[in-house]
Amino acid sequence: MTATENGSLDTPALPAPTWWQRLAGAGTLWIGLVLVVLYVAFSIARPDAFPTRFTLQTLLIETSVLLVLSIGMTFVIITAGIDLSVGMVLIFSGVIASKTMEWLSPGGDATHAGWGLILLGLVISLAGGALWGLINGFLVAKAKIPPLIVTLGSFGAALGAAQLITGGVDTRTVPDKLRNSLGFGTLAGGIPDLVLVAAAVTLFGAWLLHTTRFGRYTYAIGSSAEAARRAGISVDRHLILVYLMAGSFSGLAGFMNLAYFGTTTIAGHGTDNLDAIAGVVIGGTSLFGGVGSVLGTVIGVFIPSVLRKGFVIAGVPVFWQPIAVSGVLVAAVWFDQIRRRSRDRK
Repeated sequence: MTATENGSLDTPALPAPTWWQRLAGAGTLWIGLVLVVLYVAFSIARPDAFPTRFTLQTLLIETSVLLVLSIGMTFVIITAGIDLSVGMVLIFSGVIASKTMEWLSPGGDATHAGWGLILLGLVISLAGGALWGLINGFLVAKAKIPPLIVTLGSFGAALGAAQLITGGVDTRTVPDKLRNSLGFGTLAGGIPDLVLVAAAVTLFGAWLLHTTRFGRYTYAIGSSAEAARRAGISVDRHLILVYLMAGSFSGLAGFMNLAYFGTTTIAGHGTDNLDAIAGVVIGGTSLFGGVGSVLGTVIGVFIPSVLRKGFVIAGVPVFWQPIAVSGVLVAAVWFDQIRRRSRDRK
């Protein structure tokens, strides 16, 4: 520090970061590089099967539902929260949408249902997801119960409710129009409808998080909820809205899943919550809150998907896939801790 003419002390300005320091701090860039390396490696290993239009199309379709879940999860984790219930809320939403269309169809068969009934099913699915999100948000924000406990409880309750409604048996009378349009339809030169829906949700999430007051409040609460409260932000209200949005996206994902598989797939989403969390964290969103981006989430979600698809095509035992994803996840959290320590020392 140096003295000025009036006797005060000036703190010397910190040197501007070098290009290498800026590059090293660009977590999204490095995660993107990992994704590119994986894609190139599998393309070299199986040039006849992996880098094809069909493989890319199926990869995008299979990742669409998980991406919609992960966009909502991004907001939750940025607030320093967690949502373990998204996979089961997806199941519950798909079940009540399917059952509603079935109950209102002649003979209990929704296979030939029209667009009016399909739209009603969509509304029911969104409402079901929003209801669970509202419950989670209220218990976290108002009852001050840790998000881990709240959403773990919702995990079991949503799955149990879905099994009670169906008797544990998947519903398979899904409207043909829904499957042929959203499930398998394409637009704009062969882009699957499911991918377009996921892209729209992603763009909406990016706009909301990075350009609006809602997004700024989300970052502020994740950095310090008490500081945000003192700054005049209604922290409780905002947390309820964040969990409500995550639940609504889970409801939409449930309807997308119903359209693609033509069944409620009750037993097929046991790890969706962990996959969504892994994708978000791998993409650079900090589990400690206050840091994250939608672009990082998109890249992070595709890394496990590329690994899974690449291992299958390359003939590598699928048991290696969770091991590889776990390694990438641990590395991402380790990198985040190093970045936080470096920031705290400044």
